[in-house]
Amino acid sequence: MTTIIPKQQSIVVRFAGDSGDGVQLLGSQFAESTALSGADFTTFPDFPAEIRAPVGTTFGVSAFQINLGARRIATSGDAPDVLIAFNPAALKVNLPLLPKGALIILNTDAFNARNFTKANIETDPRETGELDGFQVVEIAISTQTMEAVKDTGLGKKGAEQCKNFWGLGAVLWMFGRERAPIEEWIKTKFANKPDALAGNIAALNAGHAYAETVEISAEIPQFEIGEAPMASGDYRSVTGAYALSLGLAAAGELADKEIIFASYPITPASPLLHHLTKMGDLGVATFQAEDEIAAACAAIGASYGGSIGITSSSGPGIALKTEAIGLAISAELPLVIVNSQRGGPSTGLPTKTEQSDLYQAVYGRNGDAPVPVVSASDPGDCFYAAIEAVRIALRHMTPVFLLTDGYIANASGPWALPDMSKIEPLSTNPVPDGIDLNDGDAVKRAIWKRDEKSFGRPWIAPGEAGFAHRVGGIEKDIRTGDISYDADNHQAMSDMRFAKIDTIADFIPDQTVEQGDENGPLVVVGWGSTHGAIWRAVNQAREEGLNVAQIHLRYMNPLPKNLGKLLAGYDRILLPEMNMGQCATLLRDKLEVDVIPLTKVSGQPFKISEILEQIRANIPGAIQAAE
Repeated sequence: MTTIIPKQQSIVVRFAGDSGDGVQLLGSQFAESTALSGADFTTFPDFPAEIRAPVGTTFGVSAFQINLGARRIATSGDAPDVLIAFNPAALKVNLPLLPKGALIILNTDAFNARNFTKANIETDPRETGELDGFQVVEIAISTQTMEAVKDTGLGKKGAEQCKNFWGLGAVLWMFGRERAPIEEWIKTKFANKPDALAGNIAALNAGHAYAETVEISAEIPQFEIGEAPMASGDYRSVTGAYALSLGLAAAGELADKEIIFASYPITPASPLLHHLTKMGDLGVATFQAEDEIAAACAAIGASYGGSIGITSSSGPGIALKTEAIGLAISAELPLVIVNSQRGGPSTGLPTKTEQSDLYQAVYGRNGDAPVPVVSASDPGDCFYAAIEAVRIALRHMTPVFLLTDGYIANASGPWALPDMSKIEPLSTNPVPDGIDLNDGDAVKRAIWKRDEKSFGRPWIAPGEAGFAHRVGGIEKDIRTGDISYDADNHQAMSDMRFAKIDTIADFIPDQTVEQGDENGPLVVVGWGSTHGAIWRAVNQAREEGLNVAQIHLRYMNPLPKNLGKLLAGYDRILLPEMNMGQCATLLRDKLEVDVIPLTKVSGQPFKISEILEQIRANIPGAIQAAE
């Protein structure tokens, strides 16, 4: 008899296997089915760094985690309740993440001496007692898949590759999901490969039937997850990279300007180029340059020509773009630089997440060259952060950093489709009226006559009658744009560059408190992708009766004008971030506030429990009360 688990608020499922096992595809399709069911969810694709690690090794393990539930889901979950492991290496890597009592489904076909050797496993973990206390279900998934697809015309290798859909079929049954949408996706995906199409559908249906009808249905439970309470509207599942691409395209529409995106492939920033390449019908042009420097310079050329120039990379590539970014500052051209942060210096941890480039964005240029910095907090927020970055770039005629990270870029969740009529159009500074185009000095002064509030100069493109002008990286006269080595002029230009960034604070909203009161014993401040973990930790702490608040930053430079006063209302400021304390340094520098840093650089996002523990530790008596 099938075991049916009563309705739950949330459950965490993790799929893990070799890079070639199709784990990411399995997970993404399960996420799509979850979206259609009405549950809320957040995903965490956990890629290996190696392009193709040796099969069966621990450093080649790929995983996909999804937290789904009938309440607001803010993170991908601290610990998996269900693990589907396709080989011994996947079990070895992920077993330490599981709490006792978790359900583990093993592909027993892969549990053999050869694979144990590859994963540096001396003794079969099923015989050592390591799995005691877990619910272990053993299924010969590979054998079952081969049997299911034997009449489809696939060879042995192709048949073996269908095992991810066999596993997906079983999981769909576990959660009461419909197979029809997945089948339609398979038909579209493999329309030109009839054998693969037939094989994957056969495997999907076989996995579902096996879980439903064979004797193990007494061991594999069915989970009931209800619909999450969401605001009415149309929703779709998006990754951060895709939402960001939609936001950039929307910004072009709102400004009535062409988007020209110039980039060089780098993990985890490459998906943005992939998505934007398909958006030509939305006024987006893409250019894959030969290197990072060329990409930045091409984007600057696009902005000089009157289009919205955008470039993208991760930390190592941003380092190479730095001189070009200085050129855009000097030339006062709009430019958006997207940094999908990853871990470590040099090439670091290419597929792992970190918030390691805040110093680089705020401080990392030669000379005194300030730029605004905006940060996205979750996949759906990437859409709005992209529009805001472009808005600032156009209004103030300056480069703007838009920070995301590997977690945001690859994670997905439900996203409410926006009402574009409610988003204010993007505008630029007009050329002053009444200019005598025959007066060369008057034309120069008009080109560099900056708005009194934003300090943004008019955006004049080549071909605009009477307004041709010179652009270069050498210091220019503050009034005419001519090359200048005058000491007083350089001081005036430096002052103006800082004033331009400072004025942005006059246009952005005041900082608000997301949870809790505007004063109290403790506030947890965050930025970027720590938002979900902080939100859930603060929410849980408040349910425990703890007086704690949450503030999450979008504008990193300049900071909101009221932030200093707001933070002064709290006795302690706890700041979790995935670096060695960069935002903590920024707040001390800009606001002279004392911050308690909570840092993590493991390449993995924060767990809710890690932040909750520090909340309790920083409110007197909270730990004793929790015990």
